[in-house]
Amino acid sequence: MENSQLGEKQWYIVTAYSMHERKVADNLIKRVKSLGLEDYIFNILVAEVEEDVIKDGVPTGKKRIKNQYPGYIFVEMIMTEQTWYVVRNTPGVTGIAGSSGGGQKPTPVTKEEIEPVLKRVGIIDSSMYDRYNIGDPVKVIRGPLEGTEGHILSIDRETGVCSVETIFFGRATKVDVDFSEIEKI
Repeated sequence: MENSQLGEKQWYIVTAYSMHERKVADNLIKRVKSLGLEDYIFNILVAEVEEDVIKDGVPTGKKRIKNQYPGYIFVEMIMTEQTWYVVRNTPGVTGIAGSSGGGQKPTPVTKEEIEPVLKRVGIIDSSMYDRYNIGDPVKVIRGPLEGTEGHILSIDRETGVCSVETIFFGRATKVDVDFSEIEKI
């Protein structure tokens, strides 16, 4: 396929049977490799995170994998007739969000919509930094300060550390958090 016919790579939401997301993603990964589509389908993501197992309100010391978005797989690809066909005809795929049927190709997910998903699993793209400025209100989405809100004081693109001013015990306090742990409010 000529490069002039290719669109840009974008994220799409693929729907699958709940509790089968990992199996469907693995099937899709195998199909991409066997069909040589690595230059068209780049990332296949099940938004899984490791969390502590809690029993009777007490951590057991064990961990488990939890899917943050049951029934969904996130695929970064260049939408062509072939990639669209391969994805939607992978066993276990029930559809692609944003496709209204009748041969209509699906609508990609915006960068603003996919960013929190990627950050929750620790994936950072350098273009994400462009949306954040000093003074922007943010919320911590992971880690020990989860749920804390504040304003950005500084962003270090090299280390990925952001200084955020938040209120603790009635006082303005500066905390350093990883860029992957914040999202805009």
